[in-house]
Amino acid sequence: MNKLEMLQNPKQRKLLVSAGFSWMFDAMEVGMISFIAAALAKDWNLAPQQIGYLTSINSVGMAVGAATAGYLADRYGRKSILLWTLLIFSIASGLSALATGFGMLLVLRFIAGFGLGGELPVASTLVSESVSVQDRGRAVVLLESFWAFGWIISAVVAYFVIAQYGWQWGFIIGAVPALYALYLRRAIEDSPKFVKNGAGRRASFVKGLADIWSSEHRRTTIMAWILWFTVVFSYYGMFLWLPSVMGLKGFTLIKSFEYVLIMTLAQLPGYFTAAYFIEKFGRKFVLIVYLILTAVSAIWFGFATTTASLLMAGICLSFFNLGAWGGLYAYTPELYPTKVRSTGVGMAAAFGRIGGVIAPFLVGMLVGKGVAISTIFTIFFVTILIGVAAVAFLGKETKGLELD
Repeated sequence: MNKLEMLQNPKQRKLLVSAGFSWMFDAMEVGMISFIAAALAKDWNLAPQQIGYLTSINSVGMAVGAATAGYLADRYGRKSILLWTLLIFSIASGLSALATGFGMLLVLRFIAGFGLGGELPVASTLVSESVSVQDRGRAVVLLESFWAFGWIISAVVAYFVIAQYGWQWGFIIGAVPALYALYLRRAIEDSPKFVKNGAGRRASFVKGLADIWSSEHRRTTIMAWILWFTVVFSYYGMFLWLPSVMGLKGFTLIKSFEYVLIMTLAQLPGYFTAAYFIEKFGRKFVLIVYLILTAVSAIWFGFATTTASLLMAGICLSFFNLGAWGGLYAYTPELYPTKVRSTGVGMAAAFGRIGGVIAPFLVGMLVGKGVAISTIFTIFFVTILIGVAAVAFLGKETKGLELD
């Protein structure tokens, strides 16, 4: 059976695919910056610390965008905020191609990050609220699987376009989603649960924040924030630096892009296996198992010395880390009631993005100081295991639970 056919309602399948393409464009944009950073390092003679600033400022924007869009989606609806965030990041991406200096590029990347960070939690909340309980977890993981297609597209663009014609073309291609927003405006509707329970809500941001930190949700929020921080810290620290790390290990720019493309292809089976296991064994099972194996893959990649070992470790890293991301996005919306669901997801994602700010900058600083790649990836190994502990000891299982 086709995985999309597991969803019983054609309307739900259309929503999943429509939102999935917006997710794919988001991933393409995030993936593109990792390849563009490697190309810019050569064209603009950037130091490792500057590459860290470039990738970190994107995450600063994503943190602000996730918090802001999460609150606004609870107040004005999931659909309208999804469309606005899609437009913001695509327009800012296109303008980034015109950047004439490093400072100008940083400003535009912050704006693009704002849209990117806002779109992800809103899209996952919209799908989670619109799909039946027996398909909900699988649907959100399948939504997340579009992320792999976006990274694959970014790797293909890097290999065939950026490496041949320059980094500007990567940003120009990143502006394409602005056109898709016109289609999305007619293709999707707001979630039935928001229309029934949340439409017209005018509670303040402070009230929403107080709700998710109330005694009812405090344990859940602590767990979610730790989990998001550790997953985002490790992901952006490892994957945004992956092309550059391959260069540091002695590969040419073209060869680095080629190997990263091969590693990226492993994301798809990672998502699909997680989509199967998440409804069979539960959310906590998928998160704990896939994150432990991500940690093992990270330490393997850090200490790998041969090309074959690097490729296999990178493939396993992509497989298990992105499967865990699917579980993360399926799990988080199920932890909160409708009235604060998008705020809860957005704030967890925003706190996580702080890790996305710190990690690329930290890697740049450590690389600049000559710290070994093996030591850097040991840091990611330990960080991921902290996230595993949070889920194991503080998390609750939400498989099969009806959303209010």
